[in-house]
Amino acid sequence: MRLSKAIGICIYLVLFVCVLMTVVTTATVIFLMGKESFQFFQEVSVLDFFFDLQWAPLLEPKSFGVLPLVFGTLKIVVGSALIALPAGLMVAIYLSEYASERLRSVIKPILEILAGIPTVVYGYFALTFITPILKFIHPETQIFNGAAGAIVVGIMILPMISSLCDDAFRAVPSAIREGGYALGASTFEVISQVLVPASLSRIGAATVLAISRAIGETMAVTLASGASPNLALNPFESLQTMTAYIVQVSLGDTPQGGIEYLSAFAVGTLLFIMTLVMNVIGNHLIFSTRERL
Repeated sequence: MRLSKAIGICIYLVLFVCVLMTVVTTATVIFLMGKESFQFFQEVSVLDFFFDLQWAPLLEPKSFGVLPLVFGTLKIVVGSALIALPAGLMVAIYLSEYASERLRSVIKPILEILAGIPTVVYGYFALTFITPILKFIHPETQIFNGAAGAIVVGIMILPMISSLCDDAFRAVPSAIREGGYALGASTFEVISQVLVPASLSRIGAATVLAISRAIGETMAVTLASGASPNLALNPFESLQTMTAYIVQVSLGDTPQGGIEYLSAFAVGTLLFIMTLVMNVIGNHLIFSTRERL
């Protein structure tokens, strides 16, 4: 009894330390980012940061309007969502309702392989494969462009959407499907009028979580879309996302402690808040769905 009790206490302590490490790490990141961002806003107006239309912290005269970076990030996010959401939903429907168990056992690992490919490989894939195709279709496409970044990020988040939507469809009670078939509905009618509406909250949660992943994507977007912050709507022009700018500052050419260095923390803090909000929304949708089920 004493030995088992001691083992239980040791396991409890190990688990508690692991939880404590995650909390401390998160708190430390928030503290450091907040500290550096506070110093940045001591020199740059909050209004200029959020409403100025030009971002040029490394050039003279310096401009610190973050809107071009936010706009570039949103172009990548919206473009990737338009690609990944329909495709991921169709893949999930096929796996859940049409594919045999043998075929499913083949397709699921392939999706997991897609999720495990390093992002820098995706970036070179966009640069050497997707961009030449876009230039063939639209000759005015720049070497670094937003369309290639959106396509490659869409491919990256496709496994997340398809896997989460597949889990959502399989979580729907079989009695609901059987009721639809008992009323004479076809497979398509059961999917479109029963299965998808019953899983709508989980599909929304999957979309939100995938979008939060797209917001924080770094290397693939940096390699595919370049580093030219602008507010142009043309997807075939170069752009710069928030994460790409942080990479640019982190290359070592920017002196530590300067306003350019501090601007990376301000952008990182804004990025952290955006991702946090998306994750909170996604978790809320998931928990609300579980309560209804």
